[in-house]
Amino acid sequence: MALAQSLGSVEVAVMCPASDVGDLARLAGDTVRVVAQTGEGLAAGLTSVFRHFAAGGRRVIAFNSDSPHLPRSVLRGAFDALASHDVVVGPTDDGGYYLVGAKASHPTLFEGDGMGTRSALELLLRRARTLQLSVAFTNSFYDIDVAADLVRLAGELELAPAHAPRTADWLKQWGQSIAQLRTSTTGL
Repeated sequence: MALAQSLGSVEVAVMCPASDVGDLARLAGDTVRVVAQTGEGLAAGLTSVFRHFAAGGRRVIAFNSDSPHLPRSVLRGAFDALASHDVVVGPTDDGGYYLVGAKASHPTLFEGDGMGTRSALELLLRRARTLQLSVAFTNSFYDIDVAADLVRLAGELELAPAHAPRTADWLKQWGQSIAQLRTSTTGL
């Protein structure tokens, strides 16, 4: 949320299952709107984002919550790419995508299996071609899916904590807690 808010000139919202709206609204505070998605799962969430927010050619970017280290310039570039393309996609190193943007709702763009898999990007691009949508890309990036990704992020944020200050602080505190736990269990 802080990353999106750092752009300054955008409306920031969280799309989530209806059962999570109350909890997320309390965490988000007054500056972020929390909206219940229609249906279940990631595909339904993405479809809901664009149906809800992309009315009238409004440029909308949906990005994951597991890339807190994403540079603000990537989001700005994604919005800019939508000036001349129907869809913008941010590919991940593992075959998925961390960001998708559009300026209209395309309900079939996220249909079918494959969300959260190594072929998610390929399937999205295939559906975009079927819909004859022009696609732009942001830089490839990584998200945090497995332990090795978290280790990579922790190492990067140790060197440059300003890239994701809250995450860097949390990782530092978590590392200290783990070290204390190890010390106390070895002393038994």
